[in-house]
Amino acid sequence: MGDPPPAAPAPHGAPVGAEAAGGPRPAPPGGQAGAGTAAPAAASGPAAGVPPHGAHAAPAGDPSPPQTAVSPGPPTADPRWARPAFLALLLATGVLYLCNLHASGYANSFYSAAVQAGSQSWKAFFFGSLDAANAITVDKPPAALWPMALSVRLFGLNSWAILVPEVLMGVGTVAVVHASVRRRSGHGAALLAGAVLALTPVAALMFRFNNPDALLALLMAVACHLVVRALEDGRTRWLVWAGVAVGFAFLTKTLQAFLILPALAAVYAVCAPVRPRKRFAQLALATVALVVSGGWWVAVVELWPASSRPYIGGSQNNSFLELTFGYNGLGRLNGDETGSVGGGGAPGGGGRWGETGWDRMFNDDIGGQISWLLPAALILLVAGLVLSRKAGRTDVTQAAFLVWGGSLLTTAVVFSFMAGIFHQYYTVALAPYVAAVTGMGAAALWHRRRETWAALTLAATVTATAAWGYVLLHRTPDYLPWLRWLVLVGGLTAALGLVFAGRAGRRVVLAAAGLGVAASLAGPTAYTLSTVREGHSGSIVTAGPASTGRGGGPGGGGGPQNGAPPGADGNGPSQNGGFPGGGPGQDGFGAPPGADGTTPPGGAGTTTEAPGRGPRGGGAGMGGLLGGTDVDAEARELLEAGAAGHTWAAAAVGAQNAASYQLATGEPVMAIGGFNGTDPSPTLAQFQQYVKDGRIHYFVSGGGAGAGGGGTGRGGGSGTGAASRITAWVQSHFTHVTAGSVTFYDLTRPTSDS
Repeated sequence: MGDPPPAAPAPHGAPVGAEAAGGPRPAPPGGQAGAGTAAPAAASGPAAGVPPHGAHAAPAGDPSPPQTAVSPGPPTADPRWARPAFLALLLATGVLYLCNLHASGYANSFYSAAVQAGSQSWKAFFFGSLDAANAITVDKPPAALWPMALSVRLFGLNSWAILVPEVLMGVGTVAVVHASVRRRSGHGAALLAGAVLALTPVAALMFRFNNPDALLALLMAVACHLVVRALEDGRTRWLVWAGVAVGFAFLTKTLQAFLILPALAAVYAVCAPVRPRKRFAQLALATVALVVSGGWWVAVVELWPASSRPYIGGSQNNSFLELTFGYNGLGRLNGDETGSVGGGGAPGGGGRWGETGWDRMFNDDIGGQISWLLPAALILLVAGLVLSRKAGRTDVTQAAFLVWGGSLLTTAVVFSFMAGIFHQYYTVALAPYVAAVTGMGAAALWHRRRETWAALTLAATVTATAAWGYVLLHRTPDYLPWLRWLVLVGGLTAALGLVFAGRAGRRVVLAAAGLGVAASLAGPTAYTLSTVREGHSGSIVTAGPASTGRGGGPGGGGGPQNGAPPGADGNGPSQNGGFPGGGPGQDGFGAPPGADGTTPPGGAGTTTEAPGRGPRGGGAGMGGLLGGTDVDAEARELLEAGAAGHTWAAAAVGAQNAASYQLATGEPVMAIGGFNGTDPSPTLAQFQQYVKDGRIHYFVSGGGAGAGGGGTGRGGGSGTGAASRITAWVQSHFTHVTAGSVTFYDLTRPTSDS
C-alpha cells in the first residue's frame, strides 16, 4: 500500500514559537502542522524555538513522499535564550544531584568494595572483582564500575570519588534527552523534557547512587537518540554507534539492555529513508557493532583459564554466560533464579518482589518512584501518533515518537510482568523515555492548541496528571499534606484554562500553561527534594518519603544506614526499601552463620545497612545479606594488624558482610558465596587449602543466606551449601576471638583437639 500524498510544507523562516512575539499562530494549510514543531508552554510562556534539525526528502527511488509539514525543513538560527537556558538546566541538575551527596557514604557497599578493588588491581578492574586478590566478581559485568574505579584511582577512596561519576551520568542523560527532543520539537519542549527527567524521584535517587542503573539509563538514552539521528538522514554511522551504545549497556546490566531492541529495530526497518535492502544491511552492521562492543569482554572471560581468574559471582558453574541467561536473564522473567534469595509473584498475585500485573508501575511500591507523569506520557504518545498519522513513512517526528514511546512501552511491560528479582529503582530506566515523550507530545499539542480536540487533550493530560499526583501524595499523608490539594486544585484550574486555549487571550493561555506545568511537576519535585535531603545505602533503596506500602523482598525491619567512609560523618537518615513481611530467620533468611543456625559468641556485629527504610534501630531479618555491618575500631585494628603475609585479611559469608570489612580496612576480604552467600565458591576443599597455605587470616562470624541455609538459592534451611560447610568446619577447628561486638575465628590458631 503506497504512502499518502504529501501535505503542504511548513512555512520556513520564522521560529516555531513566533506566536510568543505576535500572538497565537494558526496551523499551516493542509491540516498537517508538525507534531512537535512548537515548544510547549513553560512557566514563563511558550518557548520560542526553531524547526527540528535533520529534515530530509525521500531518497531517489523510494516510494515515500517528500518532506511533509510533520517534519519541517531546515532550521533557523537558535534564539538567544536557548543556549543559556540549556546550560542553566544542566547546572541546576548537577547542583541538585550534588547536594548532600556525602550523606550516602559508600552507598551500596557491594559495588563500592569492587570499585576499591579495581582501584588497587587492574585485574580486579577488568573482571569486576569484589576484592583486589580476585576471589569472586560482582554478579554483573563490570562496565558500571570502571568510571568509579578510575575516579578512585585519581582522587582516593571516598564517597565523592565514587558518587560524582554517577551525578555526571545523570547530567549527561538530561543533556542527551534535551538534544534529541530539541531536534524534533524545539527548545521549549527540550527544556520541559530535561526538567521532567531531572525531577523524577527515582532519577534523583539513582544518579546519586553507585548501582549500574545510572550508566544503563544514560546508554539507553544515547541509543534512542542515535537511532532517531539515523532516521533523519539514513546514515549508517548513527545506527552503528547506537549498536555500540547497546553493547556497552549489555556490559553494564546484561540482558536488560536488550529490552528496547525490538522497538528500535522495528522502527528503523519500517521508517528509515533508504531502500529496504540498505535498511537491513545497516541493521546487520549495527548488530555486528553491538556484538563486538558487548561481546569482547565476554569472550575474554570465557576463554580465560578459570584457575587464574576470579569466580563469576552469581553463577553456579563459574560461567558468565550462565549468569547472563540464568540468574540475570530468563530467571528475572520467570522467577527461576538459582542462587537468588527468592522469586516473584504470578500475574495478579504477590511474591517476594512485589505484585505483578499491568498496574505494577502504579502500585504503592513503584508509583511514587516513576509514575508521576506516566499517565501524561501515555496520553501524549497517543496524541503525537494521531497528529502524525497522515505523514509519510519517513516522517522523523512520527518515528521519534515510535522510538521513545516504543522503548517506554516495551520496558514498562517487561517490568510489570517479570516474576523474578525486581526492585523499585529499576524503574529509572523508564525516566528518559517518559521525559522525551512528554516533551514532544506537549509541544505537538501546544502547536495545535487552537483546534478544539488538541486543547481538550491538553486539558485532559493536565487533569490526569494532577489527579494522579493527588493519589500519589495521599499515599504519604504526613508528608506535606497541603501539597496534594494544591496540586489538584492547581491542575484542575489550569485544565479549565487550557480548554479555551484556542479562544482565550494570550496572557490567559500562558498563565494556564504555566500553572499546568507547575502543578504537574510539584509532586515529583517534592519527592525529589526529599530524596536529595537524605542519605541512601544498602542494596535496596527507594526515593521519596516513606509510605505505608513500601517493600522489596524478604526480611523487613531495618536499621540506620552506614555506608560511610571510615572517619567520615556520612550517616544521614536512610531510604532503603525493605522486604515485605519476614523477620529474623524467616524461610531460613537471616540465619546466623553457625551450621546449626545458632549465633556464635559475640554475634556478627551490628547491621547498619540492613534492608529497612528510615532511621530505625536494630538489625534486620537478613543480617549482612542486603546491608553491610558497622565495623568498630577494635575489629578494624585486629584485621589490619594481622593482614601482613596473607592474601586475604579475612573471609566472610556474603558480599555485603565482606565489603564492610574491606572498605573499613583497605585490605582484601574474601566474600564466601558471593552476594547471597549461595554461590559454590570457594568449595570447602578450596577453602581448606587456602587456610593450609596461610592465605586467609580470619573468618568473620555472620553472613548471608548461605551461611545457615543451603545453596538452593531459596534460603532454605538445609545447611548443605558450601558456605554452611565452611562455617561448620571453621567453628569446629579454630579458636575464636572477640573484637568489639564481633566474633572472629583465627585461622592460624587451630583448637587443641583439631
